[in-house]
Amino acid sequence: MEPHTLAIVWFVLIAVLWAGYLVLEGFDFGVGMLLRPLSRDDTERRLVINTIGPVWDGNEVWLLVAGGATFAAFPEWYATMFSGFYLPLLLILVALIIRAVAFEYRGKIDDDTWRNRWDWAITFGSWLPAVLWGVAFGNLVRGVELDADHQMTSAFVDLLNPYALLGGATTALLFLTHGAIFLALKTDGEFRHRARRLAQRLAVASAGVAAVFVLWTQLEHSGKTWTWGAVALAAAGVVAALLAIRAGREGWAFAASTAAVIGAVVLIFGSMYPDVMPAINDPANSLTVANASATPKTLTIMTWVAGFLTPLVLTYQGWTYWVFRKRLTADRIPAPVGLPLRAEAGRR
Repeated sequence: MEPHTLAIVWFVLIAVLWAGYLVLEGFDFGVGMLLRPLSRDDTERRLVINTIGPVWDGNEVWLLVAGGATFAAFPEWYATMFSGFYLPLLLILVALIIRAVAFEYRGKIDDDTWRNRWDWAITFGSWLPAVLWGVAFGNLVRGVELDADHQMTSAFVDLLNPYALLGGATTALLFLTHGAIFLALKTDGEFRHRARRLAQRLAVASAGVAAVFVLWTQLEHSGKTWTWGAVALAAAGVVAALLAIRAGREGWAFAASTAAVIGAVVLIFGSMYPDVMPAINDPANSLTVANASATPKTLTIMTWVAGFLTPLVLTYQGWTYWVFRKRLTADRIPAPVGLPLRAEAGRR
């Protein structure tokens, strides 16, 4: 395979990995963001956490693979992006760590104050990445200032431009809708109906904000005819999700919201191509699929490894979702089993 073709293949594969991450971690984030607003008591909060308990850590693996693939296939892109976006990526990492610790520590002590603090940690750890990923991708599409050595010279405040902030609002609303639909899909009883009603309202809000974002992207930052297909997919996904959730078809609604997220990812990467990091100050300084890629030998080895391992990973993760496919109800949530607060203090 030609070196340039290999680079294009890996650009597409990285887009697929990000699509997988944003679809799967997207409903994780949505569930976390809705932990407190949608739940009325601790039992319902535990119900919400249990819907993603078996899968949330597996979903985060997609981020590690996407980052690792970028490092190996496009080392210059990785170096420029991770150094230039250091602060927002650090904030995302801290939020993800706090969120992971909260899931594990929340039930360790049987105390309302203890659980309440970790619930806020889950909420914070879900909201911040949901917004900042949209801001980051918005800046990748819009472009940043790069010098001749491909070093980013834009300041942090430059990343908080109107287009990127709209991208953050779009991802947050899409993930909220995605998460509400997932909760309606994974629960039953009164909580399911409450989640369904909220999903309907969120779908309307996300449709309006996402429409502005995708049209702005297409008209100002893309200029490609074929990416109108991605715009249509994203729009159709949001509308279909709204119609399906109103009809009580949570499975179809979840599939439609998944399609909306995929459409947005295709639009983002399609708008960037052939660049991977456009330079708004001088197009000659842009990082492209060609000048940012690794050597042909590296890309060839990676292709063989990915061809062997990817089906195994997809099969295993699909099996996990199949095993934990049943709905949950609040009346089947057992009593807390954490240590009493006084007993824990005594042990110290």
